Amino acid sequence: MLSWSVTFLVIALVAAVLGFGGIAGSAAGIAKVLFFVFLVLLAINLISGAVRKS
Repeated sequence: MLSWSVTFLVIALVAAVLGFGGIAGSAAGIAKVLFFVFLVLLAINLISGAVRKS
């Protein structure tokens, strides 16, 4: 999930440099959503791992 987020971030940066503002904004939005989904899944995984070990 984090690799997809980084991929979309790179796409957004390249599109912004080349002047494609709409594509850059969309790719940056997708990257942001994927990053937050990654953080939520990471937190759930850490909490479930801590509960399981107890």
